Amino acid sequence: MSFLLSLYLQYIKGFSPLHSGVILVAQPVVQALFSPFAGRLSDRIDPRIVASIGMSLTAIGLGLLILLNNQASIPFIIAVLFILGFGFALFSSPNTNAIMSSVENRFYGVASGTLATMRLTGQMLSMGIVMLIFALHIGDVPITPDQYPSFMGSMHSALIILSLLCFGGIFASLAGGKIR
Repeated sequence: MSFLLSLYLQYIKGFSPLHSGVILVAQPVVQALFSPFAGRLSDRIDPRIVASIGMSLTAIGLGLLILLNNQASIPFIIAVLFILGFGFALFSSPNTNAIMSSVENRFYGVASGTLATMRLTGQMLSMGIVMLIFALHIGDVPITPDQYPSFMGSMHSALIILSLLCFGGIFASLAGGKIR
C-alpha cells in the first residue's frame, strides 16, 4: 500500500520523494500512537473483536484509496492514511495479543517466530500481487506520463484485490477462538 501511494504521489501528483515521504508518514505515526491503546483495549475486550474492527477499518481505507485519481486532494489522502493507521493499530496489537495468549509460555518463541513469518509472508504476497498486476497492466517500461493511465489502472486493480483480501480477513479474524 505504501509502495503504491509512494508511486502515485511521485508520478501522478508531481511531488518530490521528500513530500511523498512526509505525506506517507501519517499512517505509521497514527499506528504507533494508537497501538498501545489497542493493546490495552484487547486486554479488556476479546482481541478478535478489536482486531476485526481494525481489519474492517483497513478494508475501508483500502477501498477509499480506489477512489484516487489525478484530482485527489492531499487532505483526502492523509485522511485515508489516518484511517489505515488506526485500522492497522486496532488489528496488529490485538492480533498479536490473541496469538500469544493462545499458547503456553514455553512456546512463546515459536509463536512469535510464526507470527513474524506470517507477517512477512503477507507483505511479500501483497507485493507479489502488486508487481504481477503492474506487469500485466504496464509491462516492462518506465512509468512516464504516457504510462499514467496504465499505472492508475494497475493501482486500482491492486487496491480492489487487496481490499477484498482484507474484507475476507475480517471473517478470518472473527472466526478465531475466543480468548476470554
